[in-house]
Amino acid sequence: MSFYGQSDIRFPNLGIVFHNLPKGISVFGFDIAFYGIVIAAGMLAGFWIADRQAKKNGITTENLMDFALVAIISAVIGARLYYVMFHWQSFQDEPIQILNLRTGGLAVYGGIIAAVITAIFFCRIRRISFGALADTSVFGLMAGQMIGRWGNFFNREAFGQYTDGLFAMQVNATAVHNEFTDSPAYLATLYEGRPNALHEILLIINNVKIIDGERYFQVQPTYLYESFWMLLLLIGMLLFQKHKKFDGELIVLYMLGYGAGRFWIEGLRTDQLFLWNSTVPVSQFISLLIMITAVFILIGNYRKRWKKEMSGKKNVE
Repeated sequence: MSFYGQSDIRFPNLGIVFHNLPKGISVFGFDIAFYGIVIAAGMLAGFWIADRQAKKNGITTENLMDFALVAIISAVIGARLYYVMFHWQSFQDEPIQILNLRTGGLAVYGGIIAAVITAIFFCRIRRISFGALADTSVFGLMAGQMIGRWGNFFNREAFGQYTDGLFAMQVNATAVHNEFTDSPAYLATLYEGRPNALHEILLIINNVKIIDGERYFQVQPTYLYESFWMLLLLIGMLLFQKHKKFDGELIVLYMLGYGAGRFWIEGLRTDQLFLWNSTVPVSQFISLLIMITAVFILIGNYRKRWKKEMSGKKNVE
């Protein structure tokens, strides 16, 4: 067994350096990326915490386990298809690379959408409440996202704009497998019609740091921001769950909270996926739609509950 892809990751303003951090391990000549290991750990932790909440929502461990098995598979497929759909230029010459998940390329929203569709059909088949299952599964989803984002840390991806702020992260240029290693001429073609995105990438390239003879890009660690945001959401939901008013309320609050955080974080990223032939980042667009939908669902349910309570008071009088 040996490690591969070693390089330093630095947080200069925090005084933290990870020396020779590998991307994965090789076992009998087969490479196993830490990205995949971390994602798998997030899934296991997610199921564990969801199972702890299942009884509170009237969901059996058997139903949760069966749902988790099909949802994880559909989520991975959905996350990959979503990424490929909005990043086709990276796969059009070698479509077989669509099956290569070890280098990254999973979009969270694609996974969530696929999991929700799976949950709808699963609940109809098993004749259980979609709201109850969603309120149970959302804890696993948040835990999985919180842990899974650290796969981006090992993969040196999903980071943001140039910064010299407190959390600035320096990654070795040779370890980055995206547009930052391409020529300015190619970048100009790749980001034609998207001057803001091109400007942010060139800003990183033009502010490269030379450390011990090696080139480092200095960027925002957006995976860290999202992981921390999911931790806060998870804690908030655990505290709030005893006050929930209707089945499905927790998943709707997650939609609102995650949508808001993702909208802000996505604005910092330089590896955005864009709506076709536009300058609109697809994740920001979807985040906005999810937040608006969540607000309408909450208002509708709270209003319905308020009317019911008022009607009950009148009947008593």
